[in-house]
Amino acid sequence: MSLFLQADTLSVAQDALGDPAPVEKTLSIWELLTSGGLAGQIVIIALFVMLFFAIYLYLERLMAVSAASKIDNNFMLQIKDHISNGRLDSAKMLCASTNSPVARLIQKGISRIGNRLEDINTAIENAGKLEVYKLEKNVSMLATISGAGPMTGFLGTVVGMIMAFHKMASGGGQIEVGALAEGIYTAMTTTVVGLIVGLVAYMGYNHLVVRTDKVVNQMELNAVEFLDLLNERK
Repeated sequence: MSLFLQADTLSVAQDALGDPAPVEKTLSIWELLTSGGLAGQIVIIALFVMLFFAIYLYLERLMAVSAASKIDNNFMLQIKDHISNGRLDSAKMLCASTNSPVARLIQKGISRIGNRLEDINTAIENAGKLEVYKLEKNVSMLATISGAGPMTGFLGTVVGMIMAFHKMASGGGQIEVGALAEGIYTAMTTTVVGLIVGLVAYMGYNHLVVRTDKVVNQMELNAVEFLDLLNERK
């Protein structure tokens, strides 16, 4: 009985010596991004261009909206004091020296004092539409990138899968499983990058929309306060 056990142990030892343990293959992010062939590299480059453009648009618009939301809390108090005492020129000068959408709306309303209240309201509304357009400039591009990014990544995946299966067909069924798997995970990389680009653009777009809405509400509140002041002077 012990002879059989020794023989089995020797056989297992020989099998272990004859079949080396599999070595885990490591792959860096750079190799993963650049190993997808020409088509995959073109898609990756396009996605990174979208990502750079999305970040640039977000930061540029965020600074513009942040600057537009800054206004002195005493601004409307000074406007009320100037208008109540008939110092319209001083009120216009104050608006001209304040670089904000609210100040430009009030300046437009002051320039229409003497007309009907409805005409003043219409002038302020038109000026407000122009200010909102300035705030929302190029923000729609972020929404476009948030949809185009994942679609472009999926396109790269489909192209990579087609190339992988073409390689399989060209090999006459003799292609190695490892080579096929490498082509597939390389193709899937474009989908991952595309989803990251879409997520960044989508979150940036929604954050800008929220910040812009706050500025618009601020403009509306100050415009209503200005119109109430004019109505009290009648």
